[in-house]
Amino acid sequence: MSADIRPLSPSSKTETEVAYDRFVPHQFLELLGKPSIVEVGLGDHVEKELTLLFSDIRDFTTLSESILPAENFRFINSYLSTMEPVVAGNAGIVDKFIGDGIMALFPGSADDGVRAGVDMLRQLVDYNMGRARAGYVPIRIGIGVNTGLVMMGTIGGHNRMDSTVIGDAVNLASRLEGLTKNYGVPLIISEHTFHSLVDRSKYSIRFLDRLRVKGRYQAQSVYEVFDADPEPLWVAKNQTKKHFEEALAYFHMGHPEMARPLLEECAKVAPDDKAARSYLDRCIEAERSGLLEHAGESVREIGWRDEYSVSIEEVDSQHKEMLARIAELSDQIGRGNGRAAVTLDALTDFIREHFATEENLMGRYSYPFQMEHVRQHQTFLRCLDDFRAEVSRADINRLYLLFRIQLLLVDWQINHTTKSDLHLGHFLLRAGLN
Repeated sequence: MSADIRPLSPSSKTETEVAYDRFVPHQFLELLGKPSIVEVGLGDHVEKELTLLFSDIRDFTTLSESILPAENFRFINSYLSTMEPVVAGNAGIVDKFIGDGIMALFPGSADDGVRAGVDMLRQLVDYNMGRARAGYVPIRIGIGVNTGLVMMGTIGGHNRMDSTVIGDAVNLASRLEGLTKNYGVPLIISEHTFHSLVDRSKYSIRFLDRLRVKGRYQAQSVYEVFDADPEPLWVAKNQTKKHFEEALAYFHMGHPEMARPLLEECAKVAPDDKAARSYLDRCIEAERSGLLEHAGESVREIGWRDEYSVSIEEVDSQHKEMLARIAELSDQIGRGNGRAAVTLDALTDFIREHFATEENLMGRYSYPFQMEHVRQHQTFLRCLDDFRAEVSRADINRLYLLFRIQLLLVDWQINHTTKSDLHLGHFLLRAGLN
């Protein structure tokens, strides 16, 4: 939000401006740098890093067909009126109501978006209690959250305009909301949101899958946030989290026979854990058929591809070297080489030098998203510290460590390169860097 933009107090607004606030939130106008709706023009836009939340009522079509149209509108409005204050209470902006769905923006932090998702699910419990008292069936919702750079602005024609947010980050957030149906969980966040959280230990989060998303070369990791689960299920998921994540690592590395006993233990402790049950069924089917289907995105060979280029020679050269060193680390861990810890230390030192190179370029050319980019660097270095602690453990399975390399190092590096670094590269070229 611009420092010189101050929202008008209700008493200083005209009736027209107050009415417009119901359709175009004043926070959206402030992000556009417009103090009033009357100053917004077609095509006005600004690039921002936002956290985006999509939510949707499950089986809404079936539910709506069983009631009259007037009852349907009363139901939708009662539900949306219940959820809108939850978004606002977490520093969010409801950008759109899409039928029974909500698209919300969080310009402050990823934590705001995740907390809003958790609070919406908790509010849903109270809302369903009210429905039960009135003799109605409870409803379920799915929520997807993603963080990234987007374009905010106005689209349409001169006689009819609308405010909107567009970009790959928006599409992924919507896709994650849809994926909640596949896994039987109500709240999924992307790896971008996961790594953007200030303190992940404040939330109940577990790795859920590694999958290919349309329009992206590298696989994306997705995570379940289960803070709002009923108490018995929440306790059981926390108790089985280590087994669950190890099982998923073995599954994705092509060893369902190693994953199955761990998932059976998860299902025994947490019989209502739909995600664990789904993976267990997939393991059983894989052992029966000999085919490992629907395992998400298979682990690729670690190495450079031309698609990763950001067109800045010095940066590309360092990215190639990083991937080569990560590949060397993966090979050493796979062979049980005792020098893996030394290689990891050298890799960490090289990555710090590379990040310093990028950050110097950002400062020299006044890159507008330097703060967000540096935060991503700091997150990655924390991941390296966590991984170093895992490598030092004598009891950890090498196959599990190889999956962690793919998840924490390779996927992060390539996704960061092809999104954030590519954005930086385009900016530097436009700014005159040769």
